[in-house]
Amino acid sequence: MGIFLSCCGQSAEETNLMPSQEERRQQQLEAAEKRRQENESRGIKNVESVRRQQQRAEDLERREEEAARQGQGQANLRWQTS
Repeated sequence: MGIFLSCCGQSAEETNLMPSQEERRQQQLEAAEKRRQENESRGIKNVESVRRQQQRAEDLERREEEAARQGQGQANLRWQTS
């Protein structure tokens, strides 16, 4: 009869199979971060190349904004005739 009862009741090992809530939250956070990174790189062969291009575009935009502020919106090009 002891054998029959041991299979129906929960043993200490079975209750320890579930991770704690904090561990579970951490695992879910890691999985969500992994999915986000995979979605960002979907369809892109070289992720670093894309990042470099984005950085260059941001730098160029920043320089244009600085030039516009210094020149107060006026173009610095001048026609020279000789």
